[in-house]
Amino acid sequence: MVLLLFFGKSFGFSTNLRVICAACGAGKHSRFFDFNWRAQTWNLLFLVGAVLGGWIASEFMSGDDPVQISQATIEDLRELGFSAPDDLQPEKIFSFEALLSVRGFLLLLIGGFMIGFGSRYAGGCTSGHAISGLSNLQLPSLIAVIGFFIGGLISTFILLPLLF
Repeated sequence: MVLLLFFGKSFGFSTNLRVICAACGAGKHSRFFDFNWRAQTWNLLFLVGAVLGGWIASEFMSGDDPVQISQATIEDLRELGFSAPDDLQPEKIFSFEALLSVRGFLLLLIGGFMIGFGSRYAGGCTSGHAISGLSNLQLPSLIAVIGFFIGGLISTFILLPLLF
């Protein structure tokens, strides 16, 4: 982050989607994507590195032991209907059957729209605001991060129990 600040760059993953769309020619159809995307290719390398790093950690650095989480968290997850820590990715949500159902498809469609709209409306994604914006002491990023946390709490304690 210090190097990004030093070179006047900002960080965020939602920028990558804009860069990919611009590189694929979306600038011919929308002014939002009409910019010099080549100046942002460093951000794409960061995205590839994050995905590659996640894969390496999953394949070569994880053990067979269940995730170590607190007893209070296990109880909270059980109240929501999840058998933690054994099944933190329940088939009810994370399976091809769930994806191919009408409910699963609508959840992905509406969730994707909300994430896309929200990151555009907020001027960036959670990582961009929480890491870049807060380290630059930007008030809009603080407001956005507070909004993200409120949205996460609403999703966890109100929407998730209603949906599952």
